[in-house]
Amino acid sequence: MASTSEPPKMAGFTVGLIGMGDMGKMYARRLSSAGWRIMACDREEKYDELVKDFEGNNNIHILRNGHLVSRASDYIIYSVEAAVIDRVVAQYGPSTKLGAIVGGQTSCKDPEIKAFEKYLPADVDIVSCHSLHGPNVDPKGQPLVLIKHRASDESFSKVEHVLSCLNSKVVYLSAEEHDRITADTQAVTHAAFLSMGKAWHATKQFPWEGTRYVGGIENVKINLMLRIYAQKWHVYAGLAILNPEAHKQIAQFAKSTTELFCLMLEGRADELRARVYAAKEKVFGAEGSPKWESKPLLREDVLDQFSLRQPENGGPSAPSLPNNHLSLLAMVDCWSALGIVPYDHMICSTPLFRLWLGVTEHLFRTPGLLDECLKVGIEDRTFRGDDLQFTIAAAGWAECVGLRQFETWRERFAVTQAFFEPRFKGAVEVGNAMIKAVLASDEKD
Repeated sequence: MASTSEPPKMAGFTVGLIGMGDMGKMYARRLSSAGWRIMACDREEKYDELVKDFEGNNNIHILRNGHLVSRASDYIIYSVEAAVIDRVVAQYGPSTKLGAIVGGQTSCKDPEIKAFEKYLPADVDIVSCHSLHGPNVDPKGQPLVLIKHRASDESFSKVEHVLSCLNSKVVYLSAEEHDRITADTQAVTHAAFLSMGKAWHATKQFPWEGTRYVGGIENVKINLMLRIYAQKWHVYAGLAILNPEAHKQIAQFAKSTTELFCLMLEGRADELRARVYAAKEKVFGAEGSPKWESKPLLREDVLDQFSLRQPENGGPSAPSLPNNHLSLLAMVDCWSALGIVPYDHMICSTPLFRLWLGVTEHLFRTPGLLDECLKVGIEDRTFRGDDLQFTIAAAGWAECVGLRQFETWRERFAVTQAFFEPRFKGAVEVGNAMIKAVLASDEKD
């Protein structure tokens, strides 16, 4: 029994977890700490390893397979890759306990809900969820999407009660709304950082070791790029490839990147300026009636603290170099083309999206900074090679998504991950500290 304030009929309530990757383990630890009895499994070859990981935790019981978890649990959460959800539910869904509740933790709900409808017994209720943050982020105050797809009020109340121990900010959506909003807030953001990593890999550089990428905006680019490539490849592949809403957004981001880069190459300054300022007005509002708040989302002085670059001989940091920030310009152009106003989805935003929107907003609202970027884009060739590789990378990811090529995605991701992997140690910790500092700053305000 988890607490004395439980809804009726929850004595002995058991939560099942099928899939014990990073998020599955996080859920197991959080829910068991709140007193819930957990039945969990992963692939059978991981059984002994999981038993050892959770020995001493009397609330977590590791079982050999999903059949055993499904038969013994009142609320079963599938915490597996979106690409394999159909196969896993087909395997274990028919074993679901009579009258149980089933949900999933995948980042793309379209294939998840289709699998549940196809393979689960008719007497099973369906309530899905999605914690919009990574396993190393404190869930307190972070968005938690709950989807009442096929469930009684009583079943939905039970799920709410179980997950209340995460202390997250609950957002109620349908599966379709979830996929549209996550595409708006995550798919293109991930594509931008994946493309940055590809570009720096292609030019064989660790950008924080030179003097070209210095300052708060560059710190966000570098730290979040490394954060993404330090994760498992499927975390981002499923969201991009299986979410129908994400396809057009990633394609548009590649199109925006290519077209803006061509304007810079061809020296068409007036067209570049007109296009970027039109996008600014559409996304951020007109000069006299901006859509942003009076207080910026981010303070650059907070971000300045999180550079991976070590000053030479203990001296001062190198000054920032003017940059055209093609990735940021392309992001706003993409939002404009698709009619996306990013502030509309802040309630479902991830820490990564809030940082990315924050630096984008900073570029577009800081007096003189946007004009400097446009001038650099036309007149300064310092970043031309990097921008070329970024443009190629964005097109490559878009083609991969459009062709629904999981294996190609995995290979593209893995080779760049291997390039940066020797530098992950320390870098990921700096990135986590940056996110923590930004979130703490938000809470104070």
